Amino acid sequence: MNVAWVLLRREMQLVARRPADVFLPLGFYAVAATLFPLGIGPEPELLKQVAPGVLWIGALLATLLALPQLYGSDWQDGALDQLMLPPHAVWRLVLVKALAHWLSQALPLLLVAPLLALMFGVGPDALPLLALTLLMGTPCLSLIGGLAAALTLGVRNGALLNLVIVLPLVVPTLIFGTGALSAQAAGQSVEGHLSLLAAVGLLALLIAPPATVAALRMAVQ
Repeated sequence: MNVAWVLLRREMQLVARRPADVFLPLGFYAVAATLFPLGIGPEPELLKQVAPGVLWIGALLATLLALPQLYGSDWQDGALDQLMLPPHAVWRLVLVKALAHWLSQALPLLLVAPLLALMFGVGPDALPLLALTLLMGTPCLSLIGGLAAALTLGVRNGALLNLVIVLPLVVPTLIFGTGALSAQAAGQSVEGHLSLLAAVGLLALLIAPPATVAALRMAVQ
């Protein structure tokens, strides 16, 4: 546990040295959501209807911006080789990296998402569900994003490949996250969508870390 805490503190210190890695996704999310109404028109009902999809897709794309640096900087300076040597457990490193990515990339988006939802005309009664779906779904984005970052480590145009890898894998998370919000707006039960969203997150937690460990071992060999 102490090793995990040291690794997490190291990751957050690295994030603090690169504040642009935090503010760039946050700015992208806010600008994309702000510009979207200009493209589809100012009709309140239409904006309210498309708000779940816009907010979720914006969060997905924003969290992908920092993926190349997730393992890239450590790989370039040789720190990744040291972090993967005994007595360090590679799976612990993978989980800490995913947690640090979530804290620095996804958590700020969760804080501004309710404000952007109000801009789209979403009622205050829907804001808790929006926050809950993002809270349940964004860890899945970080886990799968970590896998993509490990698979594209050292590859030219890795950022583009990250999109190709991540987008198909996070479609279920996107569907169930937006589906819960749409179901609530239609007066339907959201329990099914939330259960499936939790199941997808659990599946990502079980599968993504071992796959990421294998990808990192191949990358450093």
